[in-house]
Amino acid sequence: MIIASFVFFTGLVAALTIWLTRKDDHGTSTGYFLAGRSLTWPLIAGSLLLTNLSTEQMVGLNGAAFTHGFAVMVWEVVAVLALVAMALFFLPRFLRSGVSTVPQYLEIRFDHQTQVITNIIFLVAYAGILLPIILYTGATGLIGILDVRSILGLESEELTLWIIVWTVGIIGSMYALFGGLRTVAVSDTLNGIGLLAGGLMITWFGLAALGQGDVAAGLSNLSAGNPERFNSIGGKDSSVPFGTVFSGILLLNLFYWTTNQQIIQRTFGASSLAEGQKGVLATGFLKLLGPLYLVIPGMIAFALFAGQDIRADHAYGTLVNQVLPTPLAGFFAAVMMGAILSSFNSALNSTCTLFSLGLYRNVINPSADEQKVVKSGKVFGWIMALVSMSLAPLLMGQDSIFGYLQKMNGLYFIPIFSVVLVGMLSRRVPPAAAKIALVTGFAVIALGYFVPPFDRVVASMHDYHFLGIVFTYLVVVMLLVGELKPLDHEWTQEDVGAVDMTPWKHARNAGAILALLVLTIYMVFADFSVLS
Repeated sequence: MIIASFVFFTGLVAALTIWLTRKDDHGTSTGYFLAGRSLTWPLIAGSLLLTNLSTEQMVGLNGAAFTHGFAVMVWEVVAVLALVAMALFFLPRFLRSGVSTVPQYLEIRFDHQTQVITNIIFLVAYAGILLPIILYTGATGLIGILDVRSILGLESEELTLWIIVWTVGIIGSMYALFGGLRTVAVSDTLNGIGLLAGGLMITWFGLAALGQGDVAAGLSNLSAGNPERFNSIGGKDSSVPFGTVFSGILLLNLFYWTTNQQIIQRTFGASSLAEGQKGVLATGFLKLLGPLYLVIPGMIAFALFAGQDIRADHAYGTLVNQVLPTPLAGFFAAVMMGAILSSFNSALNSTCTLFSLGLYRNVINPSADEQKVVKSGKVFGWIMALVSMSLAPLLMGQDSIFGYLQKMNGLYFIPIFSVVLVGMLSRRVPPAAAKIALVTGFAVIALGYFVPPFDRVVASMHDYHFLGIVFTYLVVVMLLVGELKPLDHEWTQEDVGAVDMTPWKHARNAGAILALLVLTIYMVFADFSVLS
């Protein structure tokens, strides 16, 4: 029954995606990588949400909540502020230049070498960090939900992990490499409906289990059982101390939602600035619901399983396996599979875009026609898929895969975001400053993470404070270089006419409402006594 419903729902999404995208242009770079700049706000919002709402979030963030409580909701709530910044500040500047990638924007603002360096940093990070983590967390979630070891008759957890990683990786690669961005966006939206429903369903059944069949009683038991865990303010022993909200956590969210190619590529495919802004801000409203299915289930798992020697990253899968009625288990496994495929194929599609448009057409083969550019992306995509499928199982044993992901993200998030932000805010900072920041930022963070005695210095502070310090240092260095050796002429951005740049008339009001809702959520659940 479970396997049959799993196969049915997975196949249904695939069939609908193929039918809805059967007439799409997959032969040109604009059609393949940017969906022909035809995406409307529902597809943008659905794709943005599900690319983010993936297994590293479902498994990883609920695992963090299992360990640290409600304070980890900061990752969802602060993301809303970053989405407001994307809609009102970053997106108009990207669309005005008609770019396909973030490095391409940096080439327009700075120079070709800056674009190449940024491309290489992105590709290394996606291959070594992002893609393997997506596959690992996805496989871990599926193994817990479906009890794959028993179904396959395997005794080894490691062998089971390898099998699931490669199965998911191959299927996800087919979506991304044969379909292009619109195929990714459509499948994301279809899966997003199921994942939202499924995520809320787990919270409902989890609370029912905690309340002996009564959801209201379950919620009361959850808050009364460990009231100190229901605090939006992280104490000094939390993985997210309150002070880090204003340093590394804010910066990581700003990069993720405004500069991360994997996420924002679908906004580059918007049919107009207004459609893009509506899609981004709609995602912000949906993110406010995030704690209901990305944090509360982890806290329910703690209430149900504390003391049972369950690893944090297994808590969510164990909860689903225990509380979800058997007829729905196959549906939820299919939804989780959709989440894995969504994140993996989105990241892989962005990887192909970065390589094809950033390196192949600009460096390796500048005379290549459209067909060769698209083909190069597909070939490179398969190489990246194989690398990530080989690395993913090696992540076994991490204390918190979500914490590991955020820490490693800092390696490339901080240098790239600092360069993009300074490039947009300044007109006289020269290309040399951007290159210094990219190389220095990556090197300094790597030294602080991995090389003695620098790692001991970083260990004396929180990782997120360290990232905030590095970001400030890079911005100051770039501005200082801009003062000492400014551009001969101020850089001015041209509107290339790629899309209609008329903004959505309600964008600023919607952004203000979102910011107010974020502050309200924080204050309602705040207990500042943990800071004393």
